[in-house]
Amino acid sequence: MKFRHYFLLFFNIFFVSLYAQEEKVYKVNTIAFYNLENLYDTEDDTTRNDEASPIMEMGEDLREGVYKQKLSNMAKVVAEIGKDVTGTSPAIIGVAEIENRKVLEDLVNQEPLLQKDYGIIQFDSPDRRGIDVALLYQKKLFIPTHYKAHPLMIYDNNDRTKRVYTRDQLLVSGMLDGEKIHLIVNHWPSRSGGEARSRPKRIKAAKLNKRIIDSLFSEDPYAKIITMGDLNDDPTSPSVKDVLKAKENREDVKLKELYNPMEEMYNKGIGTLAWRDSWNLFDQVIVSKELLEKDYSSYRFYKAGVYNKSYLANPRGRYKGYPYRSFVGGFTGGYSDHFPVYIYLIKEVSE
Repeated sequence: MKFRHYFLLFFNIFFVSLYAQEEKVYKVNTIAFYNLENLYDTEDDTTRNDEASPIMEMGEDLREGVYKQKLSNMAKVVAEIGKDVTGTSPAIIGVAEIENRKVLEDLVNQEPLLQKDYGIIQFDSPDRRGIDVALLYQKKLFIPTHYKAHPLMIYDNNDRTKRVYTRDQLLVSGMLDGEKIHLIVNHWPSRSGGEARSRPKRIKAAKLNKRIIDSLFSEDPYAKIITMGDLNDDPTSPSVKDVLKAKENREDVKLKELYNPMEEMYNKGIGTLAWRDSWNLFDQVIVSKELLEKDYSSYRFYKAGVYNKSYLANPRGRYKGYPYRSFVGGFTGGYSDHFPVYIYLIKEVSE
């Protein structure tokens, strides 16, 4: 039997028997999210603020080489997320901090990803830095049926008529191996100006996310929904706990409610980015009640994780152990200032 897309889980993961141990076979797919840290191309786009790109700040003789290395680094990471379990790269991966469709086309055509035949869903957002969110998916595993960019309408604290242009929230619905699933990719407003001062913007983002989720539940209370992204807030922040009402304990999640597997990790000190000697877990994957059911005849949530392999951490200096970011006063050769996050979805298969 081919290992690809399949793995064995011992039955005692789900049930402990005093007399026997039975093996079952499950199909598994990885759903991931990765903030790609300033993945801009080398072209000067006069319609976007790409001067904010670290690559554009470099001399023209350096840009192409840095861009190629950045793509290679990102492709290496994407290709490896979940591979130790599934034998392949993620079926679906949400990404943030990408400039345009071109950089994604260049990314999926890198050697580690080329044979996976990734499709791309991306809209140009009005973000002032010229960065977007997007969804990549293996075409043989996921078929999109509907997608839409939902704009986040927020305004300056001091001038309520002045819009703050930021990332849209991307909703993609489709069929994962024949099963309907909804995915929302987020990159909520940053903490620029301080956490408290910027908090209302993320509350607004959470309210938009909640409206999207509630609209899906209104059509189908049993909808399988995954909302993921760089929220610029932790699992215990008001935007996540009070607005999304995402719960830490899966047993407490009721119909049309959300479970956040990242909260338990956060409470254990696990993070996806570091700042001033403390860890935050801004990158999250949150799932709806239906994905927690115990009937494994269709896809269900199995486990979540932070992909924090040693090569993704800074190897030396003051920031040793922090995510090994690509740009600090120039190109470092690193990867991103965020670690990726992922979940596994599994279902039982008959041999």
